[in-house]
Amino acid sequence: MATIQIGEATRQLVKRQNWAAREPGVIVVFAIVFIVASGLIGLQISRWISRYREKQAAKRSTV
Repeated sequence: MATIQIGEATRQLVKRQNWAAREPGVIVVFAIVFIVASGLIGLQISRWISRYREKQAAKRSTV
């Protein structure tokens, strides 16, 4: 009985198609959103680092 269920499950898996291949536009949008989000996060981190360095330089110049 278990072999029939395993066989049916195997057939169902073989019948599946690649969702990404059927919907390439969605994948492109995901990629663009990821790239933009990564850029914005990098920009924010860069700003935080530059502010931190400015504060450290100001502390050193006043001491």
